[in-house]
Amino acid sequence: MEKYSQYRDRASGIAPFLPVPTISAGIYYPFHLFLFFIRLPLLLAAILTYFLFLQWLPIGSLGKKASLWLILGVPGIWWIDLQVDGVKKGSLAQQHRSRVPQPQSIIACSSTSPIDALYLAAIFDPIFTASYPSTRLVQPITLLQAALNAFSRPRSYPPTCARLVDLETLVRRHPNRVIAVFPECTTTNGRGILSLSQSLLTAPRTSKIFPINLRYTPPDITTPVPASYSKFLWNLTSQPTHCIRVRIAESLQNTSRPPTKDTKYSESVHDDTASSSDTLLGSEDAEGSEESKESVLEWRTRLDSSTHGLGGVGETFIRAMQHGNPLGKLLADDLGGCFKAPTKSLKSALGWLRVAVKKQQMLMPIISFRSQTWKPKIP
Repeated sequence: MEKYSQYRDRASGIAPFLPVPTISAGIYYPFHLFLFFIRLPLLLAAILTYFLFLQWLPIGSLGKKASLWLILGVPGIWWIDLQVDGVKKGSLAQQHRSRVPQPQSIIACSSTSPIDALYLAAIFDPIFTASYPSTRLVQPITLLQAALNAFSRPRSYPPTCARLVDLETLVRRHPNRVIAVFPECTTTNGRGILSLSQSLLTAPRTSKIFPINLRYTPPDITTPVPASYSKFLWNLTSQPTHCIRVRIAESLQNTSRPPTKDTKYSESVHDDTASSSDTLLGSEDAEGSEESKESVLEWRTRLDSSTHGLGGVGETFIRAMQHGNPLGKLLADDLGGCFKAPTKSLKSALGWLRVAVKKQQMLMPIISFRSQTWKPKIP
């Protein structure tokens, strides 16, 4: 395992791109095999029926959501543990609707499995987008594309034929829909939060950004390795049941001014000596005016807030910081509940995480590790 240690975060030892091992079935293997052969044909039939016929029929939003819940129910995804930041369990109906995503809101969701897109579609019926590390623009995609992206190799640049828009334009075009963004640009095993794409920085000021973290029990249905279709189907259909832990953080709003031009990542992000400002600005924007630099620094503050919200709502952020964790004593429970801490402590914790992430180069270009096109430097 020594050759894999270079892909681990040196501060916590977490490897976000290694698959989660499956627990041995032991004497229950015949039962798991029976479930696999019973559920697999039913699951494939439900998926094909929906994507080939039902989604094109005028069955309404309720009919489509019922069909998606049927797809989720066939492999045993019955239990949903939902927790909204700042809301006690059982009292969500008594709270204001602003606690959950509404039309013209933006969802910044973690990316670990094809189930992410199916669950979001069954609850919020959003417009899915694909983000890329090289641009702030996003590519509107379908539900099927969003699910299949969990099996595909990550891309640093969008396809040449892709129609790219910013989030503000997308919200204006669809005022009655929620926009779903996967800002990590690739899937992980759920044990770490990658640095987020700059696509969130184009959100309109009036739209609320809801960081959402999804975790699965058992966690072996994540797909950090591309093209792992057979293993995913086995882990999904052979287990008796699955549980989804959903954590919705408090909403954020973009109150800073956008830079004057589309900022792109430069090749300097591969260099350990590149500062975080240069990584965000790019080589061309780093030489721009002082006004542009101040503007981008404001955007960076909002992006850091989104990263903290996405990591703080789930157990991933806890596990990523459990070694030398300045937030360990501030956790409300073992499942990753709300943080009840002074702002100063949160800022110091976020700064610690940023340093740990930078040590292992867990920036967006690290996603090319999955496509075997980039190797980190070995000290």
